[in-house]
Amino acid sequence: MQNDKFKRIKYIRSLEKFALNITKSLKRADFSWEAFCQLRDKNYESLQKIEPVFLDEPYTRALESFANLAINATDKDFLLKSANALDKFHKAAKYKKDKHKGKFDEY
Repeated sequence: MQNDKFKRIKYIRSLEKFALNITKSLKRADFSWEAFCQLRDKNYESLQKIEPVFLDEPYTRALESFANLAINATDKDFLLKSANALDKFHKAAKYKKDKHKGKFDEY
């Protein structure tokens, strides 16, 4: 049980690291496709060393699908749009709606 949990955490962290590196590379002002491909291949090799596990949460599944999309990507704009959508999806889970926050009346 503990070993499965450690494998899962390690896999999720490596996926997040991969996605973060890809996103940073895409948003650079001096972006070049050749440098992006080298970075992607280098990070993909480190991602392959880790054993994939089953992911059941929506964010982790989206993270895994983004990683697969980035590996097979040929278009920067579509990949950047997907990266922004992944960031938006990740941040949406962190914030509560206003109706769920405690409201205090000031007198």
